[in-house]
Amino acid sequence: MIPISISPNWNLISRTIIPLVDQDGVVPEAGGQSGIGNITQSFFFSPKSPTKGGLVWGIGPVIQIPTASDDIAPDQWGAGVTGVVLKQSGPWTVGALANHLWSISDNDRYGKQSGTFLQPFLSYTTPKATSFTINTESTYNWETEDWSVPINFTVGQVVKLGDQPVQLSLGARYWAESPEFGPDGWGARFQVTCLFSEVAHKRFRRIFLAALPLSDSHPSRIS
Repeated sequence: MIPISISPNWNLISRTIIPLVDQDGVVPEAGGQSGIGNITQSFFFSPKSPTKGGLVWGIGPVIQIPTASDDIAPDQWGAGVTGVVLKQSGPWTVGALANHLWSISDNDRYGKQSGTFLQPFLSYTTPKATSFTINTESTYNWETEDWSVPINFTVGQVVKLGDQPVQLSLGARYWAESPEFGPDGWGARFQVTCLFSEVAHKRFRRIFLAALPLSDSHPSRIS
């Protein structure tokens, strides 16, 4: 996430997700697939200061860019709305991120896409910038009426690579619900997050890292 100051009281926060996918047995009788998924680009208009009640929020547009490799996801343009709300209490951060995307280009193989992404999260951050996070990256495909509900358990640490602060995260994922031919059982994940500008500041760092999944597991993805 990259915050851009657009006025004395408001930031425009850019959030770009570029999924790198390696999967096996997801597409029936197709073996394994590796490649890049669709890029999800979100923009949040967010006040620079929390509300009197301590809430931090942002809302704005989200765009799906058709960069997916064959059999990874439908390579379609998509657009919709996204929002995030959260609150901090001492070392704890609790909140939720959501978006909804509609396809705005044709795809002969997959047809129209309409999907909702929901990510409630709870995170604890130590004074040494170690974070412990539990979240779900749930999706609902309105065209097929299927839920996909992975639950993630992640441990992250902020370090410096040269002058660049980054967060290194390692975690486990359990699929509580998935479509008929979707993934199931346990999985592992590793994430590297670069922190820029205000995000490197302690308060902003905790806010944005708590709400930052490895990827938007959107219904438009084959699963």
